[in-house]
Amino acid sequence: MQSKTTRIARLLVTLALLSAGAGAVTGCGSERAAGSGVEAPGTGQEPRAESRARQVADAWDGSEAARQWRQGYHPMADAVQLPEGGPRDKADQRAFTTQNFVLRGALPALPRKDGEVRWKSGASLTLPLMEAREAYERVARGGNDGPHLTVTGAKPGEMTLATSRGPATVPAWLFTLEGYDTPLKRAAVGPSKLPEPPIGPSRDVPAGTLVPLDRLVEVAGDGRSVTVLADHGSCDSGPAVHVRETGASVVLSASVLGARKGPCTGEMIRARATVKLTRPLGDRVLLDAHTGRPVPHEGPHEASPSWS
Repeated sequence: MQSKTTRIARLLVTLALLSAGAGAVTGCGSERAAGSGVEAPGTGQEPRAESRARQVADAWDGSEAARQWRQGYHPMADAVQLPEGGPRDKADQRAFTTQNFVLRGALPALPRKDGEVRWKSGASLTLPLMEAREAYERVARGGNDGPHLTVTGAKPGEMTLATSRGPATVPAWLFTLEGYDTPLKRAAVGPSKLPEPPIGPSRDVPAGTLVPLDRLVEVAGDGRSVTVLADHGSCDSGPAVHVRETGASVVLSASVLGARKGPCTGEMIRARATVKLTRPLGDRVLLDAHTGRPVPHEGPHEASPSWS
């Protein structure tokens, strides 16, 4: 279990990385790359990564895991949405980042036992609702002496959230914040149970040729691009992310470009990579070729459930 100090530091580093991220480079065909803009060297190993991406797509397409994934509720964005316009100043930004809140009002009782998640397709899913107190405690995990925000009340409402099945209208708790005209929203339902993956992690692709993605940052509003965080080291040209699209899945393969010999520091560097798709992601499964599993999401306030 991470300490509170470690979590806060990680959140601050993540925000800094997101603001400084790398640009995207796209090509043509069913497989394209995004990343640093440096072409992959002709090592002869790239086909092995492509073969792995094809294996992952074949394993998931039409599988029971894919069926369960599409029938469930799996958020692909942070469960917390800030008030319209975002933080008023740097102090409030820090309070949001460190989850430093205080409660100065009563929280209402649960209005009903269950709530409904609704998709534009007309599909819906009924899930247990979260108590306002639990939702607040998941937002307010800080408690340090730094800047804080004051919650004066809450009421049930809704929010729109990116999910594995496209945008959904989700039951939410709307928290009133002192000094803000619009509420802070927190999803009032939790994600569905993860299905058993139909394929295991990659074990036979050379290091650097295929590496696990760190996390999903966001899916564009129109679904035509996804942004991820990819890791690389201090003695290379940065990461690249290739994409293989099928009718049922999108497989991302991350690699490290231009590795150089010589003395290097041991730091791990995370960079943003935005990958453009030939059509909207929709309800296609977004997969990591290295792990063989859906790319996890981790926002400032909450991460995807762990597969471990």
